[in-house]
Amino acid sequence: MRTHTTTPPKSSIVTRLLNPSMIALLIMVILVGMGEKMAERFLPLYLMALGGGALSIGLLNGMDNLLSALYSPVGGYLSDRIGYKKALVVFNLMAIMGYSVVLFIPTWWAVLVGAVFFISWTAISLPAVMSMVALVIPKNQRTMGVTLHSLVRRFPMALGPILGGVLIQIFGVTKGTRISFTVAICLAGIATLLEWKFIKEVPKPTNNTTTMREIIPQFPRSLRHLLVADILIRFAEQIPYAFVVVWSVTLHGITPTQFGILTSIEMATAVLIYIPVAYFADKYTKKPFVVITFGFFTAFPFVLIFSTTFGMLVVAFIIRGLKEFGEPTRKALIMDLAPEDAKAKTFGAYYFIRDVIVSLAAFGGAFLWALGPTKGPITNFVVAGVFGILGTLYFLVFGKNFTESEEKEAFLSLDG
Repeated sequence: MRTHTTTPPKSSIVTRLLNPSMIALLIMVILVGMGEKMAERFLPLYLMALGGGALSIGLLNGMDNLLSALYSPVGGYLSDRIGYKKALVVFNLMAIMGYSVVLFIPTWWAVLVGAVFFISWTAISLPAVMSMVALVIPKNQRTMGVTLHSLVRRFPMALGPILGGVLIQIFGVTKGTRISFTVAICLAGIATLLEWKFIKEVPKPTNNTTTMREIIPQFPRSLRHLLVADILIRFAEQIPYAFVVVWSVTLHGITPTQFGILTSIEMATAVLIYIPVAYFADKYTKKPFVVITFGFFTAFPFVLIFSTTFGMLVVAFIIRGLKEFGEPTRKALIMDLAPEDAKAKTFGAYYFIRDVIVSLAAFGGAFLWALGPTKGPITNFVVAGVFGILGTLYFLVFGKNFTESEEKEAFLSLDG
């Protein structure tokens, strides 16, 4: 008798990837992200409407960076202790509590207090999300699972600011922002219920017991060089970050809806280049793609100086979207250079160091902006661009693509 084998249909691959837990996770990301981005993107305008000045905006942005650094290891620890399902519920409830503080206490300082609980939701939830993806998706499809999460996460990043901008344009900054926070509470509540019902908890294998304090001294020299360049580049990003909406809406008359559209253009640009660049970066060497990414980070603040019309801002936000050109490649490079038995903890340690230092840039951006309505913005953008140039040049000189044998040799050499 003749026997033959059959190839599983393509639909089975999709079924394994989009299992109930994964679908619930993606819906949660959309719902929580939509509420977050409707309100968060316009918080600088809301702070100003409540009487907060440039320093309050800088404090908000600095908190975002600092909390992102501090929350990443906390999120990973809690996920390991109680499981990713319960951890995600806790993080959603934290966000709801933060939204409620801002909604029911209409003062600028309450915005800062509430932001402690919601502004870094992505950072604190990401370890739990990555843990879940690794456990509920077959090993040979994990990369696609992470990519799917990254792509889906950009839809609320694109649509949320448009909806928030429309609400502000119709109801004004104060009332429109409060409506956005009300919607955010409702969406996060629905997401939490769906998550609790449909996400299945999978037992997690025993983790490597190496601590972050032990991981950091073991960074290979090439990873340290990437970290230094990345810090300089993030200074270029974060110095003007919170003030872009003020530059566009307050100083140059762009409507909140138009600003939401600009953010959508940025996200659409990122989505269009995300997968093709990742494909070519895996096929060839990673360094050129990271250098190009750093170049776009550097170009954005310089282009902003001349972006005083909606048309020019479209150009600027396309460039801002192109900064995603090699972002997956940069993350892959971190993982390539991390020790095999401690990749996740190395990744967390890298981001902890980077974001703690970069939080200083966000505070510094506020002081530069406070120099005045004319001198402040230009100084802010130029200083940011200079940091970008330094970071790009540093990586051009010291950044390196490692072969597998060179990586192993670097790991054995603790002097770097």
